[in-house]
Amino acid sequence: MAKRFHKKYQKTPKLDLHGLKHGEVSSIVENFILEKQYDLPALIITGNSIRMKTIVINVLKDYNFNYSEGDLYNRGYITVLS
Repeated sequence: MAKRFHKKYQKTPKLDLHGLKHGEVSSIVENFILEKQYDLPALIITGNSIRMKTIVINVLKDYNFNYSEGDLYNRGYITVLS
């Protein structure tokens, strides 16, 4: 009986960019968003690096994805919306 009430939620895809060099990020983000474009929203964890965020946002803009940057308390991630 209890199994009927358990919904199987799909986990949000995540990409953690900590420890990667800025030169590698563009192609990694591009591959990630194209693989996960049907599983959105997705999280891209950038940390607080402005340069890293700029690279990620430029890739998202190139492919016309909507995004939002973090929240009030944690600005270290970008959510890819659609």
